[in-house]
Amino acid sequence: MKIKKPARLSMQLALSLLIMAEISLMYALSWGISVLLHYCFGISFNLSGTVWVFLLSVIVGGAVAHYLGKWLFNPIVKLGEAMRQVAGGNFDVRLDEGSRFREIREINKNFNIMAKELGATEILQTDFVTNVSHEFKTPINAIEGYAMLLQGEGYASDGDGHNYVDKILFNVRRLSKLMENILLLSKVDNQTIQKKQTRFRLDEQIRQAIVSQEAAWDKKGIEFDVDLESIEYFGNESLLLHVWNNLLSNAIKFDPQGGFIRMKLVRDGDRIVFTIDDNGPGIREEDKKHIFDRFFQSESSHEQEGNGLGLALVKQILKLSGGEIQAENLPQGGCRFTVTLYPGQ
Repeated sequence: MKIKKPARLSMQLALSLLIMAEISLMYALSWGISVLLHYCFGISFNLSGTVWVFLLSVIVGGAVAHYLGKWLFNPIVKLGEAMRQVAGGNFDVRLDEGSRFREIREINKNFNIMAKELGATEILQTDFVTNVSHEFKTPINAIEGYAMLLQGEGYASDGDGHNYVDKILFNVRRLSKLMENILLLSKVDNQTIQKKQTRFRLDEQIRQAIVSQEAAWDKKGIEFDVDLESIEYFGNESLLLHVWNNLLSNAIKFDPQGGFIRMKLVRDGDRIVFTIDDNGPGIREEDKKHIFDRFFQSESSHEQEGNGLGLALVKQILKLSGGEIQAENLPQGGCRFTVTLYPGQ
């Protein structure tokens, strides 16, 4: 014959029994202490039972409340800590499902299911983006390689053929850049690379970005006004380099032929502020609230190379780094992007 295990008490019943036990205990203690003082020491108190109960309830109630606080609220504290870890991207945290209270068992069980499902969704999303990016890049690299061979070997020596090869290379590189941005954005979203932090010079990194894009700005005859303070920063060097490269690339793209770009880096109290100004057409009023959205491109952006992920990626990187970015139009024309970093965070 199978013996059933006794059902565990619910939290409501346990609290009711504890309150009843406390009241009974206070009455018993008040009577016992008054009798003990009278017979042992001949001391009598002309206090009513209600006063005795009140005095003892302060003492006993304080002790019981302290015990209950640890016993009953400890699972809530653990749940709060587990939720904080999940909010930070740790989906491996689990809670004990063996509590004696049915309500806490159910809450912890449901929390564990939620964390498990969120972790599975994150893995699926990351694997999907990684696999898709890889599958796209393989044929794209092959197409680019063969197109470059055609261009180099003179197979497309006539005007139309050469133009076709150029278009193939342009669009292949555009697709390749899109895949790189999607993959990097996925990694940033899932916080898989934020711990790679080192100490480096921000001003030198920005100069590196300028030099790396010399071919683009030299082709358009763009001049620079660069004022960069010597500032050391502790953070993810490769991610921040992407920020400067993207902002500079945007400024070059929208600056007119023979344009002008102004860049400034200063330390302002506990902040580090970087600004980059261009002489482009500026941002349309209806586009201002969308420029950091993923895959958003204004009408002017569609006319030039881009995929609508650059500024969204910049904003996500700065958010991960504890910084922020703002965009505004300048009174004299053009646009200004302002990046603010907080080294103490």
